[in-house]
Amino acid sequence: MLEGFVPFPDEFKEKYRGMGYWVDKPLREEFAARFRNYSDKIAIIDGETELSYSDLDYLSTNLALNLLDLGLKPLDRVVPQLPNIKEFPILYIALQKIGCIPIASLVTHRYTEISQFVSLSGATTCVVLDKDREFNFLEMVSRVAEESETLEHIIVCGDAPAGTHSLSELIETPARRAVSDLEKIKIDPLDPAVFQLSGGTTGIPKLIPRTHNDYAYNSKQAGVVTEVESDSSLLLVLPISHNLPLACPGMQGFMFQGAKVVLSSSAAAKDVFALVETHKITHIHVVPALLIGWINDPSIRDYDLSSLKMIQSGGQRLQPEVRLKTRELIPSVFVQENFGMSEGVIMFIRRGDPEDVLLETSGRPVSPDDEIKILDEDDNEVKPGDVGEFCVRGPYTLRGYFGVPEHNERAFTTDGFYRSGDLMRMHPSGNYIVEGRIKDLINRGGEKISAEEVENIILQHPAVKNIACVPMPDERLGERMCAFVVTQKGRRVTFEELISFLQAKEIAKFKLPERLELIDELPVSTFGKVSKKLLTELISEKIIQEAGG
Repeated sequence: MLEGFVPFPDEFKEKYRGMGYWVDKPLREEFAARFRNYSDKIAIIDGETELSYSDLDYLSTNLALNLLDLGLKPLDRVVPQLPNIKEFPILYIALQKIGCIPIASLVTHRYTEISQFVSLSGATTCVVLDKDREFNFLEMVSRVAEESETLEHIIVCGDAPAGTHSLSELIETPARRAVSDLEKIKIDPLDPAVFQLSGGTTGIPKLIPRTHNDYAYNSKQAGVVTEVESDSSLLLVLPISHNLPLACPGMQGFMFQGAKVVLSSSAAAKDVFALVETHKITHIHVVPALLIGWINDPSIRDYDLSSLKMIQSGGQRLQPEVRLKTRELIPSVFVQENFGMSEGVIMFIRRGDPEDVLLETSGRPVSPDDEIKILDEDDNEVKPGDVGEFCVRGPYTLRGYFGVPEHNERAFTTDGFYRSGDLMRMHPSGNYIVEGRIKDLINRGGEKISAEEVENIILQHPAVKNIACVPMPDERLGERMCAFVVTQKGRRVTFEELISFLQAKEIAKFKLPERLELIDELPVSTFGKVSKKLLTELISEKIIQEAGG
């Protein structure tokens, strides 16, 4: 067993096997069955490139054998930092064939995040673009490698200089090893298959181990509820490594049905509409900000979008007005709100739910054995309909973050329920309504930002005495970040200076504050803690006043 991994307790392993949720197959076997059954069907489309299921099987096997030659082995952690391109599914499946564990990093992550992922996981390999228009990934990961005791291999999608390996060559160069070398590798389906990432509330991200058993069940159940069939087609515009587009049902869930996945590096309305029309797309995953932009783009009436059956919205609450307008503009589509977390549980509204349930709730869990408690501050269950913290355990919800036993003691109840930090209440229908959160997170268009992480960096600025980062309302993204700063005596700092300082610290762009408010002192609660609730109310009122409200 991988040191630092928290397994499911034995009694629950047997329960989930007995119920048929877990089939004790590693993901590579799940994929292998689909490669056999759907060999001639198109699996992946990336621009002009089409890969059949048999193509994907061959290329991922060849890559896996070449990765074995480099020295990769089961349970090695790998950090792929790739956009929505065909190389991602080839690599993802190749890693599953070896039993390596990909870490779901984003192209928007920078040195601070990537170095943390490598350090926390003990990763041996990073896979990056050489560069894009804005950023030199190779230079960044080379610095990470110099500082790391575990990182041995840099694989580059693009120009690969000396000392690195070319991803395209590893995919295309015929392997010297026999396929039987892969078949000899034993993969325990109780081991982690993927490390997803937690938004976290501390300055360091948490790694979320998703096992082969639970992640396969996750995708299968999500596929049932989102009505994925063999003739379905998914357009992926959200970052492919995110839990939603990867596995809820995502690329993985669609492939389990022998369906087609179309990759797009653009989320621009006209590009998306053109792909829907060309490929007869049936499903799209979105965050509300994307959908709002699309339905307000006048070009929506210029394309045939009648193939669309399901727009699956997650990441943050979808306002009823957005759902109603989408229905009006695309009559064929069902807008399916979901609430999910990389840690596990996924909830969906369902076709056929009453109108008030569709418009007011975020759905109900996909598994009959998703056990939910709504707890008060003393860990007592609240009365039905009252607000409390959403806590859950089940066949695809983790039992512990990787390598942080002290944090796990706080993040789970004594009987193994994960404390989500989300405030919820149960609707009379049995669905759930999100009412806020306990965790100190800013939800910017579905990207969860740890306020503490950003605050800890801002405190390093010589002019800053104290800092509090809070959400401020935004019509398109839901929330943006506002930084309330108390400066040192006699010092000042401008917004531009603050952003330049943070950029020099090399954090992801989406984590940068989008407003600065200088304040003489931070308000505190009766318990002596900074009152972020009061600061959030203050900036919300100020924004309303500025808008002439």
